[in-house]
Amino acid sequence: MDLLLLLIIGFLAIMAAAFFLGREVYRHNIRVRQRQQMAQIFTNIAHELLTPLTVISASVDLLREEAPQHDKEYDLMQFNIHRMVRLLQQIHETSKSQTHELKLVVAQGDVMQYIYNTALCLKPLIDKKHLRFSIECIPQSMMGWIDTDKLDKIIYNLLSNAAKFTDEGEVNLRAWTSRNYDVLYIEVRDTGCGIPKEKIKKIFQRFYDDEHRQHKTIGTGLGLALTRDLIHLHKGSISCESKEGIGTTFTISIPITKESFKANQIDEKHKISLTIPNEVITGITLKAPDINVETNTSGLLVDDAYRILIVEDSPELLMLMHNMLKNHYHVLLAQNGKEALKIVHKTPLDLIVSDVMMPEMDGFELTRKLKESPNFSKLPIILLTAKTQKEDEEEMLKTGADDYLNKPFRLSELKLHIDNIIENRRRTLQDYNQRTGQDNGDNQEIVLTPEQLFLEKALNCVHEHLEDSEYDRKAFAADMGASSSTLYNKLRAITGMNVTTFIRDVRMKEAHRLAEKDPNMRVSDLAYKVGFQDPKYFSTCFKRYFGIQPKEFMESLTQKK
Repeated sequence: MDLLLLLIIGFLAIMAAAFFLGREVYRHNIRVRQRQQMAQIFTNIAHELLTPLTVISASVDLLREEAPQHDKEYDLMQFNIHRMVRLLQQIHETSKSQTHELKLVVAQGDVMQYIYNTALCLKPLIDKKHLRFSIECIPQSMMGWIDTDKLDKIIYNLLSNAAKFTDEGEVNLRAWTSRNYDVLYIEVRDTGCGIPKEKIKKIFQRFYDDEHRQHKTIGTGLGLALTRDLIHLHKGSISCESKEGIGTTFTISIPITKESFKANQIDEKHKISLTIPNEVITGITLKAPDINVETNTSGLLVDDAYRILIVEDSPELLMLMHNMLKNHYHVLLAQNGKEALKIVHKTPLDLIVSDVMMPEMDGFELTRKLKESPNFSKLPIILLTAKTQKEDEEEMLKTGADDYLNKPFRLSELKLHIDNIIENRRRTLQDYNQRTGQDNGDNQEIVLTPEQLFLEKALNCVHEHLEDSEYDRKAFAADMGASSSTLYNKLRAITGMNVTTFIRDVRMKEAHRLAEKDPNMRVSDLAYKVGFQDPKYFSTCFKRYFGIQPKEFMESLTQKK
């Protein structure tokens, strides 16, 4: 009886175990099937998008032939087409890796020369960050068997990753072989921020976003995971050594002899082409407009045009905004908050348009620093952000930003926001005109605010040097006890005018008052009294301000009397 009971219990236990095991196998198969389905979906999407991108690329080439004057815009289109193609190819390769569909096709050729040419194609990417770059291949020439398509992706991901996380110093690639010339070693070393020891094991996980590096840049999280899969496909290995604040070194090894590969992996009909890297690795960098160069093609005078600083780490978006705004304003450029601060302290500005997510210093920190400064607190700032959560919008407003736009946005929408802020500044001219329209001899105390005190002092400075034709921005700033950029920013905020225009405005209004007081005065004497050496130029300015020549104006006053 006891034996029968034990048998029954044992049978039930086996059945239960089989049930649970079967359920786990079923769940596992479901998960595998779902991953395969998702991988197939990604593969199909990537494949379907490549076709219209090809059509777009061909259309751009056609437009370039028919209307070559828009060459910069075509370069911008092709640059982003290449970026999308590379990203889609990476997604496609990752999907194939997950479903074990990646295949090797190796061919024979000069392996070292191919590696050198491939790495050299990424030099513009590294030069853009002003990093030293060296490529060393030992020996310089050596035959072997490689899959050029896979090796391109490996080198591209390692070098672009090194450049992305290195702000100063160097990036180096070194390639060498084993003593028997049967294994290829490639080492990519940088002097970047490094990776915490506890996070090195996670960097090869798909979609892993290292928080230590997140403030520097944003990526898909696929690059290193795909690189590892491609190396393992070669039956090779990859390792990483890193120290925070010192740098990171990736070392890979892959076999390069014909015997290392299966028969269906070998292509004996074709040889490695050393021109392939130039065809495959394209659209890496885009030549952005010169940073810190003030541009304007609208025909406006430099003294009269508003100055706008665009802060954006994306060179293509920087170029787009630059090309659109340069015909309306004087445009200066920076690629991060630190560069922007240097420009703000050196150059008079009217408005800043800044991205939020940037390396070195983001848009939030830039805004806080400027709004906390008494010299730049009134400088308007528009923030551009991809963040759309309510708390993100609240954070932007808490930093003191005057306005913000969510990405993606239309360039015409950006200009509208800029124009609205500038129009608000122009409205402040009403207060200024009311103040300057009063009799300067009136000693009535009307100054109540710091802005009015500043304006009172500025008016007094110009009036004290009214007849001095040499009185310029530099002398004015010295009298005001402020830097040229601070004086510009405050005058622009209060009056809507820059320094030179403000001085000229005071001179013109005083000339109008003096002419009314003594209409029999000669025009030349009137010009000299308000600081003009050339009476003809004075007459031109007077007519521009009041719509009438000074001689005609004074004659009309005489006739009235």
